[in-house]
Amino acid sequence: MFDNLSEKLDKALHTLRGHGQITEINVAETTKEVRRALLDADVNFKIAKEFTNRVKEKALGQDVLTTLQPGQLMVKIVKDELTQLMGGESEGINLSGTPSVILMSGLQGSGKTTFSGKLANYLKTKKTKKPLLVACDVYRPAAIDQLHVVGEQIGVEVYSDRENNDPVAIAKAGIAKAKAEGFNVVIIDTAGRLAVDEAMMTEISNIHSAIQPQETLFVVDSMTGQDAVNTAKAFNDVLNFDGVILTKLDGDTRGGAAISIKSVVDKPIKFIGTGEKMEAIDVFYPSRMADRILGMGDVVSLVERAQEQFDEEEARKIQKKIAKNKFGFDDFLSQIQQIKKMGNMKDLMGMIPGMGKALKGIDIDDDAFKHIEAIIHSMTPDERANPSKLNHSRKKRIAKGSGRQVQEVNQLLKQFDQMSKMMKMMQGGGGKKMMQMMGGALGRN
Repeated sequence: MFDNLSEKLDKALHTLRGHGQITEINVAETTKEVRRALLDADVNFKIAKEFTNRVKEKALGQDVLTTLQPGQLMVKIVKDELTQLMGGESEGINLSGTPSVILMSGLQGSGKTTFSGKLANYLKTKKTKKPLLVACDVYRPAAIDQLHVVGEQIGVEVYSDRENNDPVAIAKAGIAKAKAEGFNVVIIDTAGRLAVDEAMMTEISNIHSAIQPQETLFVVDSMTGQDAVNTAKAFNDVLNFDGVILTKLDGDTRGGAAISIKSVVDKPIKFIGTGEKMEAIDVFYPSRMADRILGMGDVVSLVERAQEQFDEEEARKIQKKIAKNKFGFDDFLSQIQQIKKMGNMKDLMGMIPGMGKALKGIDIDDDAFKHIEAIIHSMTPDERANPSKLNHSRKKRIAKGSGRQVQEVNQLLKQFDQMSKMMKMMQGGGGKKMMQMMGGALGRN
């Protein structure tokens, strides 16, 4: 996410890092490089110029030239300006009304139907709502089928009428069904086109006028760069939508759309899509995104994702097993499943400060745990509960059953043993001792 932009901004700000002599010329050169980085990321020229002018003005106004650490102050100024450029504060979704009606709009191929499912799943699991998906795309082949598949995948009902070609009538019927059957959120998936045209705009405008949604969201493919911003403006002129959804942000190396769309349409980015899974949806926080762009990571979001998957009762059970030295591979497998639910592995690693740069050019497979899972599933229940029973012949059988090498089985057992010992130390009040050991190891290194 934003790899290219992050790298170029890092180079631009490198000039002012450290304690060397800083001049107005240095600041001017740095802001020039920042502007170039933004333009390469497909940010509108006017927006990029205004941005760097503000950065330069603040930098010179805050005595960057005389501070002991001018580089750090410059990074803070750029971070604050990026945050403001992307909206400043996060804005939630409007769920007033009974039911709350959410109208999804956007071009074909932007990921609108998939994101409708992600949003329904988000509202169902995190807001404890009962959503209904309504299929109003009567043109694209298999669009209705796609929404039904998505609905089945997340356990959300889908309303459709294959005999009706009037999207306004379908939308009204879907809302009537929601009122009659106790659904408190209605998400209406509308048709998209390959480009903005009059017929499309008339249709979406008619639907909007007929149902008066509490929330109208514009879904845009972030990989289309500045075209995404131009399309957003065209839709906003007709719909006056409430917020923007940026999809496919995990594959976007430029990021210009995310940075400049708020300045053009003056509407907040409310959610982002960061992967193919139905759980790959995040509330958009401008400040956190600015941190990520500048290579500072996003620990807050990482902790929030972990908390969402944290099962307090399960944690207590594992705590007791660790105390009794009965933590086995079934428990380990359970922990892996929770980590996998947190999202895309490279995205998670990128939330750790400094890891974004370290991971550049490295591809982390989403199925990074599949070899470990295969080895564990090749064990008998007794072996998973009692790893100490794994002798050489059993290891050979497990390796053959999982399609791996015996060395990999040995490596997993060694790592599992080390992890178990560490958890035991933390459990038994040995936290201080472990920290001392870690401090000593760091000193030696």
